[in-house]
Amino acid sequence: MSYTVFSADTLRSFTETVFKSMGCSAAHASLAADVLIKADLRGIDSHGVARLSGYVRLWEKKRINATPNIRIVHETASTATIDGDGGLGLVIAPFAMQIAMQKAENCGSGWVSVRNSNHFGIAAYHTLMAVEKDMIGFAMTNASPLVAPTHANERLLGTNPMCYAFPAGKYPPVVVDMATSAAANGKLEIAQRTGKPVPEGWIIDKNGQPSTNPHELKEGGSLVPLGSDSTHGSHKGFGLGATVDILSAVLSGANYGPWVPPFVAFLEPPADPVGLGIGHFLGAMRVDGFRPKEEFKNHLDNWIQRFKSAKTIDPNQPVIIPGEPELEAEQDRKTNGIPLVNAVVEDLNALAAKLELAPLV
Repeated sequence: MSYTVFSADTLRSFTETVFKSMGCSAAHASLAADVLIKADLRGIDSHGVARLSGYVRLWEKKRINATPNIRIVHETASTATIDGDGGLGLVIAPFAMQIAMQKAENCGSGWVSVRNSNHFGIAAYHTLMAVEKDMIGFAMTNASPLVAPTHANERLLGTNPMCYAFPAGKYPPVVVDMATSAAANGKLEIAQRTGKPVPEGWIIDKNGQPSTNPHELKEGGSLVPLGSDSTHGSHKGFGLGATVDILSAVLSGANYGPWVPPFVAFLEPPADPVGLGIGHFLGAMRVDGFRPKEEFKNHLDNWIQRFKSAKTIDPNQPVIIPGEPELEAEQDRKTNGIPLVNAVVEDLNALAAKLELAPLV
């Protein structure tokens, strides 16, 4: 597979220009670009600039509002519900996290549900905002239905990621960022671009049988919950995905389950929506609302150190603390650049030509 390497600044500038061409303000274009580039820096290639043309196509279909009036529609001292006015989730979710952090400053914790939004990028971007303020961050979002519940052969849930981030002391933060399906749809997209099969236990075909074909979703198949099947605990993955759907959408007034609009523009949203757009749920908790923050950080450092020193099955494979691989990728890519597969580069150059912008290369 051939790659071309770009600096983060080059990709950020290109991405900002694309968002501005959609009509986004300079501030919104900069923020949206930052969320996407953060994904590429952290090695989450499926959620970085590879998604850029998808946002543009949704905007062309008038399913993304480039100039949203993001507003609070209901609130208490520690909670709020936000209507994103159909804007970029890349902009709406950070707005929601800012509100959650403000409420946490006053109340110890803040919780914000979001409706009428779109895809919000990597959840870790939003939780790490809280970590910077010595808070514990929470972020989750529902997504278009690609996952069949345990014992079902019908797509009813999204991959519905959830993320938790905890500030440490001498160590980097612990960041638990995961889909509640056996694999994120982005991993299927990467397999499709590279022409490789996926592991068994990620997807089932239209008849409910296990498959390794990364194109299976296009042929009527489904992703499966975390755990793969009932024997291996897929009911737990189903439960986690259901939790995300309820907190993100049933609570906020967004669409849930099979009514969530698809990310791809060539598929129309359901004709009988039960809410507004896609939903998110974000939260922030002040560490010092529970104990002095330095005590917490010291003990989390101790927790990390103990787990990193665990006896391992293979001496060459140590325990990996959640968030470590992404941090290592970020440190490397800030120095050595971000590799994009040539299929993504070609897609971005075609996007630039369509929008009458300078090509990426």
